[in-house]
Amino acid sequence: MKFTIVLASLLALPMSARAATLPDAEILHVLHTANTGEIAEGKLAKAQATSKDVQAFADQMVTEHQKMDKEGDDLAKKLALAPKDNTTSQALRDGAEKTQANLKPLKGAEFDRAYIDAQVKDHQTVLTDIDELLLPSATDAQLKKLLQDARPKVAAHLQHAKKLQASLGAAH
Repeated sequence: MKFTIVLASLLALPMSARAATLPDAEILHVLHTANTGEIAEGKLAKAQATSKDVQAFADQMVTEHQKMDKEGDDLAKKLALAPKDNTTSQALRDGAEKTQANLKPLKGAEFDRAYIDAQVKDHQTVLTDIDELLLPSATDAQLKKLLQDARPKVAAHLQHAKKLQASLGAAH
């Protein structure tokens, strides 16, 4: 999902507070939480953004993260794993809620820049988390493939967000 946005909160935690590895059920919950955050932020941006490019990006985030969330749900059912809440998913949820609270009062170009700035930060964090936490922790081959397939999507979202950021003159 670009996996939702909120993995930025995870990196803010000291490494000792982050799990060195996560069981597959917890990885599935991290994916769900990240996607849910991205969907909520994208819906907010679709409603509040003034730039047509930002609205289109937000629409893409909602569509693609809904698809990724469904893929994760389908895999959880196939593997008979109930996604399990954990400190990583809790940090993601808290980060998404904080981002949304910070975005809600903003209007116009200020909203557009803040949303895209958050997307750049979050997508960079997600790439790091995929590489350093999620992929190394995954034990099921199908879950690893889901993560490997998601990584280039996250990278593409990051590049798209960076281009928008530059065009909006956002503070980096």
